[in-house]
Amino acid sequence: MSHPRYDVVVPTTGRESLAAMLPALAAGDGPLPDRVLLVDDRRDRSAVLTRPRHLGALAGRISVLEGPARGPAAARNAGWRAARAEWVAFLDDDVIPPPGWRAGLAADLEELGPAVAASQGRIRVPLPRHRRPTDWERNVGGLQEARWATADMAYRREALAAVGGFDERFPRAYREDSDLALRVLDAGYEIRSGRRCVLHPVGRAPAGVSLAKQAGNADDVLMRALHGRDWRRRAGVPAGRRPRHLATAAAGVLAAAGAARGSRAVAAPAAAAWLAGTAELAWARIAPGPRTPREMATMAWTSLLMPFAAAGWWLRGLVELRSRLRRPAPRPRPEAILFDRDGTLIADVPYNGDPELVEPMPGAAAALHRVRAAGLRIGVVSNQSGIARGLLTREQADAVFLRTDALLGPLGPVEMCPHGPDDACDCRKPAPGLVLRAAARLGVPPARCAVVGDIGADVEAARRAGARGVLVPTPRTRPEEIAAAAEVAPDLEGAVGLLLDGRPPREAAA
Repeated sequence: MSHPRYDVVVPTTGRESLAAMLPALAAGDGPLPDRVLLVDDRRDRSAVLTRPRHLGALAGRISVLEGPARGPAAARNAGWRAARAEWVAFLDDDVIPPPGWRAGLAADLEELGPAVAASQGRIRVPLPRHRRPTDWERNVGGLQEARWATADMAYRREALAAVGGFDERFPRAYREDSDLALRVLDAGYEIRSGRRCVLHPVGRAPAGVSLAKQAGNADDVLMRALHGRDWRRRAGVPAGRRPRHLATAAAGVLAAAGAARGSRAVAAPAAAAWLAGTAELAWARIAPGPRTPREMATMAWTSLLMPFAAAGWWLRGLVELRSRLRRPAPRPRPEAILFDRDGTLIADVPYNGDPELVEPMPGAAAALHRVRAAGLRIGVVSNQSGIARGLLTREQADAVFLRTDALLGPLGPVEMCPHGPDDACDCRKPAPGLVLRAAARLGVPPARCAVVGDIGADVEAARRAGARGVLVPTPRTRPEEIAAAAEVAPDLEGAVGLLLDGRPPREAAA
């Protein structure tokens, strides 16, 4: 019986837990992953990444990728873009897959139809039985109820490509998984819960970890901007304490300001409000815990600072929101790709009317095959001013297109401009007419089309039509055209990889 093929992606910053995670994945039964893609996301790679020596069935299946060191979203993108299996299973480097995890994953994936983009695994956090859990242990224990946590989450690779993968504007391990899932759901896919389970032990954490976690308030600002006021309801995220944190911090600031100005009438009630808010927070964290002297002391001093940390990160999120929104967002895969002809699909022979002179560009056949295999539509948009100049006839131009079609496979609708530069038509690139007409014939909105060409007029036509443009430079491409292009690929196969997989241009060129 055949099972769904899958790769496993594990981002890591070199935590010691990796040495237990990989052997656990290797043990047990069930189909093996095609590959385990270990994304080394350490900023300092001077030391060798420590890995266990005895990997059993996984020996020879582990590939180490150099991560971008820009946070877990970027690391996971590097991992799934290198994957080739139908499914990509994301695991964190601090989870322990039990012996039946691989078999459970296969069973979960086998049940899913084509409309289902993802399968969520269950997370079990072992909490102490002989005492009440600490505040940090309860925090980690919340993963058991978290929706779409990438500690164990399997996505179809095609679905990841369709929405552009993780949004790298989320720099922390916080909300990037919810953002991805909401975009996948908005794209019309489903997400199902599976029956498999991983263990997530509670690791060591510094006493001030609860203060560091307040940085997530800045990401909540971005979530609201991207997904609207009701994003918490849609993502199953509790309301949290931020309104109370803001009120307590405001009271503290007002009390300090009143005292500095000698205004007892302002300082006294504000100080009372701050003290009441701080005491309520501290008790809310102390009451369910073990109430040991150390835990109570930690809860007391961190509760003094927590409202200010939460408010500070929230305000920082508001201040930085505009700049974060200006950064590149995930680019969904287009529904159609329109190709320029001369210099892009076939070698540029000026004003060619002879089918015998048609020569495909290197990699053109493979690139087009990949586009067709992905189910995208194809079209051609081409300026042919030689007709207006009297250097070839429309029939000769058509014959060249037919020869191109015969060599490279079906090219879909062809939109050709026969006018010259001085004819003031609306179709000669960089005008958008050819792109708009091809999109209409394909039944695809221009915004869901991409245009691939070798000169600035190609990408400018795409921009004016509201489509996405990718430049593939050749020796005739001017340096200023390359500098002005939003996206540049080194060759046709790289351009197709960029559009299908969401791989950034710098990775496409690697």
